Amino acid sequence: MHSRQVLAGIVSALGITQIIGYGTLYYSFSILAPGMAADLGLPLSQAFGVFSVSLFIGGLSATYLGKQMDRIGAANIMTIGSVLAALTLALCAWSPSVAVFAIAIILLEVSSGMVQYQAAFAALVESDPRTASRSITYLTLIGGFASTIFWPISAALSGWMSWREIYLVFAALNLLLCMPLHFWIMRVGKTGSSADAVARPRDVVIGAIPPHARRRAMVIVSFAFALLGFTLAAILAHMVPMLGSIGLGTAAVVIGSLFGPAQVLSRLINMVFGKNLSPPGLAVLSAVLIVFGVLILLMTGNWLPGAVAFAICLGLGSGINSIAQGSLPLYLFGSDGYGAITGKMAAARLALGAGAPFAFAVAMDNLGLSLSLIGNACLGAVSIAAFVAVAASCRRPAIATV
Repeated sequence: MHSRQVLAGIVSALGITQIIGYGTLYYSFSILAPGMAADLGLPLSQAFGVFSVSLFIGGLSATYLGKQMDRIGAANIMTIGSVLAALTLALCAWSPSVAVFAIAIILLEVSSGMVQYQAAFAALVESDPRTASRSITYLTLIGGFASTIFWPISAALSGWMSWREIYLVFAALNLLLCMPLHFWIMRVGKTGSSADAVARPRDVVIGAIPPHARRRAMVIVSFAFALLGFTLAAILAHMVPMLGSIGLGTAAVVIGSLFGPAQVLSRLINMVFGKNLSPPGLAVLSAVLIVFGVLILLMTGNWLPGAVAFAICLGLGSGINSIAQGSLPLYLFGSDGYGAITGKMAAARLALGAGAPFAFAVAMDNLGLSLSLIGNACLGAVSIAAFVAVAASCRRPAIATV
């Protein structure tokens, strides 16, 4: 176990790398995509198609990466991932053809799995399993500012730099800032482990699910997170144009922008008031908020207060969902093998979520917005039932010393 000051340093360092990791490898793409498409002679839809395929392949790599985090340490993987992210950003910037660009974007999403939340949560569990749930809440609070910071940065830079030059700047950020921070966390982890081995036994969290029920619970939880991720990704990809299409006009952009602050607010509320709410309770609450938000939009249509409530509910649910993705597996299955467990869950969630924007677009074209939202809410309702079923089978997790 590390001292409180060291743990605070680790959370702060990871907070910086999560903002840069999500900002440069994920959020910036939607801002830079028009320039990429024009430069490479692609329709904009095909540029986003390449991104969707890369998200799918990146999701599939999460299982393997999770196992490697358990084997050699999450901070080691994050250090390597920062270097790979920098190299692939540079490869994107250089790409002379669509084929090279597509390969680089796919590699970029694989490197994302090595440096974003899945790996950061595993690093916090390795640092101190007992306090990991609280550390995850603090980290997601900091990381929630990634879009708020990098959307305007990307837009401002695109005014006087090409997308290729911007990606080179982003490569430098990953190599010169994120990589040293991840390396420091790796070194602190090794030092802490050595000190712990001499000074005291190691604490581990024993999960709330009995061993004989783990496999069934893991399938149900993975399924629930994947369905909820699909529900959320489908709406987010189309939020602003969807709100505009129902008659909200220019207000759609303002309403959509409420999503990010609501995410951060939910994490702040949970940090201050959520001490007595268990991770299964958090998971259920996140799913209820997301489904409730969709239902509000369905019932209120182009009524402005209803649309505002929709965006806020969606943001609150998404913010809590990020915390639950890290804390629920620890609560249910314990700290032993945490990387592999969260890797399998992330693979299911990311692979299914990658197809959500396309599936929702097809549904809207063929069924209309109302039926598409009803179907979306039904998927979310199934995830609520799945989380409730798992919560009902829990015992209280324990701390053991080994």
